[in-house]
Amino acid sequence: MSNAQCQGLHLDPSTREDARRRLLSIKGHVEGILRMLEDETVYCVDALKQIKAVNGALEKVAGLVLRSHLRDHVVTAQQRGDVDEIVEELMEVLKYR
Repeated sequence: MSNAQCQGLHLDPSTREDARRRLLSIKGHVEGILRMLEDETVYCVDALKQIKAVNGALEKVAGLVLRSHLRDHVVTAQQRGDVDEIVEELMEVLKYR
């Protein structure tokens, strides 16, 4: 489905729950990083490690959503007749990966 046609984030229930669980964990890590930044005794490298861990966790969530999009929308683009729109969407998304 093209962006104009897409009516929402269509994830299968297990993918949605996995992404939700990961995001809640990320939220906790970000809150921990905020606390670290307020504590002058925290070593900078320790904060950087936590930030890197959050980046990695976000990449995993992005991968879940991308995989779902590929499975549910990209492989059916030919049938719907919106191949060019889907290719442009993916090129735009892949700029950020």
